[in-house]
Amino acid sequence: MNENADKIYMKMALELAEKGRGYTSPNPLVGAVIVKDNAVVGRGYHRAAGQAHAEVEAIADAGGNCAGGTLYVTLEPCNHYGRTPPCTRAILDAEIARVVVAMDDPNPGVAGGGNAFLESRGLSVSTGILREDALRQNAYFIKHVQTGLPYVIVKSASTLDGKIATDTGDSKWITGESARAHVHSLRHAVDGILVGVDTIRADNPRLTTRLAGGGGKDPIRIILDTNLNIPESAGVIDERHAAGTIVVTGEHPAGGKKAALGEKGVRILSAPLRDGRIDPQALMEILGKMTITSVLVEGGSRVAASMLRAGVVDRICLFYAPKLLAGDGISMCRGPGPEKISEAIRIANIEIKRFDDDILVEGDVIP
Repeated sequence: MNENADKIYMKMALELAEKGRGYTSPNPLVGAVIVKDNAVVGRGYHRAAGQAHAEVEAIADAGGNCAGGTLYVTLEPCNHYGRTPPCTRAILDAEIARVVVAMDDPNPGVAGGGNAFLESRGLSVSTGILREDALRQNAYFIKHVQTGLPYVIVKSASTLDGKIATDTGDSKWITGESARAHVHSLRHAVDGILVGVDTIRADNPRLTTRLAGGGGKDPIRIILDTNLNIPESAGVIDERHAAGTIVVTGEHPAGGKKAALGEKGVRILSAPLRDGRIDPQALMEILGKMTITSVLVEGGSRVAASMLRAGVVDRICLFYAPKLLAGDGISMCRGPGPEKISEAIRIANIEIKRFDDDILVEGDVIP
C-alpha cells in the first residue's frame, strides 16, 4: 500500500471517529477502517465509553473478511483490559496482516504498547499517518490523561469593537442564527459549560445543547458563585437535565441556601479563592479529578478574563458580528490587564471561519 492510499484510508478513519464527538468522554475519539484487496471491507468507531472500541466494530463489520487485510486506526490499539478486552487480541484473532496507526496512545497510565505487541506477533505496523490531525481531534483526551486537567475553551461573541453587551447588559442577539447554532455544537462536544453567576442573573440562560434537527448531549452546567447568590428560580436550577448542575462557591457557603439548592438536585462544590474570587487553577484541578475532561467557558467578561489571566485556557473561539456600538459597553474581558503589549496573551494556529455575516476566530493559547 502506498503512502497516498494510507492517507486516504486514514482520513476515512478520522471522519468515522468524529461521529463519536460528545459521547466518548473520558475515552478518546477513535475510528477504524479495514481494507482488503484495495477495497474497504469494514468500518467502525468508538461510540461511547463502555461500548465496543473502533477496531472491534470494524472487525465485526467486515464479517470475517479480515484475514490478510490492513487495519487503519486513528489511535494505537489498546493492549490492556479496561471496560472492554484488549483490541490487540481481536486484531490477532481476525488475522489482520498490517496495522496503520495515526498516533500512539498518549495515556501514561496504560501498561504495555499495542503497537509493540502486534509487531512482536509478526504484524506489520506503521505509525504517524495523519498524526497531527489525530492529535488535534483528541486534544481534550490528551490534555486530561497527561495533566489531570480539563481542556478549557473560552468562547465569546462580540461586536467588531469588542463589546459583548451594551451598558444596560443587553446582548440578544449579537451574532446570527448560524453562529449560534455552531455554539451548540461546541456545547455538545464538551463535558462542562461554565459561566459566572452574573450571567445567570442577567440572562437566565438554560446552558443546554440544541442541535439542528434535535438530539445532542447537554454538558454539565458549572456556575461560579463565590457567595452563593444564585436565585433559586434560575433556569439552571429549575430545569433539570441528566448532566446536572454544579454551583461553585467559596469554602464557607450559606448553609440554608446550600440545603435548598441541594433539594433541587444541585451539587454545591467548594473551591479555594484567590483575590476574593474562585481560583481558576484550583477549580480546574477539582474538575479534572471529577473526570470532566473539557470545559467551555461562555461568560461573562470577568470570568473569561480570570481564566485567561490564570493560564488555564487552551483555546479561544471568538465570534465577531458586523456591528459597532461606537460607545460604551461591556468588553469581552474586564479587570486588571498587563501594562505593556509585549505582556499580552498570544494566540497561535489561527483559524478563521465564516457563519453568514459573522466571523469566528479560533486559536490555541500559547502557554
